Amino acid sequence: MSSDASGAYARSGALDAGPLGYLALGLTLLAYGLLQTGVLHGTGVADAAGLAHLVGGVALFVAGLWQFRSGDTFHGTAFACLGAFWATWAAGSGAAAGKNAAGLFMLLWALLALSLAAAAWHTGWLGRGIYGLLTLALLLGAIGTFGSTGGLVKTAGWLAAVAGLLSWYSATAALTNSGWGRTALPVR
Repeated sequence: MSSDASGAYARSGALDAGPLGYLALGLTLLAYGLLQTGVLHGTGVADAAGLAHLVGGVALFVAGLWQFRSGDTFHGTAFACLGAFWATWAAGSGAAAGKNAAGLFMLLWALLALSLAAAAWHTGWLGRGIYGLLTLALLLGAIGTFGSTGGLVKTAGWLAAVAGLLSWYSATAALTNSGWGRTALPVR
């Protein structure tokens, strides 16, 4: 992410799907995280499956392909991989997977998120926050799932929700700054 006044995702004339990717990631993480915390009574994390499949899976994957096309390898990789994650998670949400299989799934995706967090270091505090919190959320979720520890799983939900808010802010800042032609919302 760039911090120039023309917008956080401005590239030399290329159309950019960065805001779409970060909005899709933000909405999906926020819904998943809040539903995992249990703050909304009568709902569960499986209630986010439709949103995770269409917004988190399809929209993120398309945004990733678009970013690859514009020459942005980091965001292309991040969005396409996370789109695959959400589509896979949504597809398996109704299946009766054992806790070890679910924990392993989250652990493997935490490794991907860790790679993204390391690669995002150049993007500033938003990128580090989004991918760092996503890594922690998946890691704690995996540990909590392996050990059937509800407290860790709820903590993972809160971390995912905060990562979702950061992602949403990133997209909002990019769209606002681009539309106004100056830095109205800070991104660095």
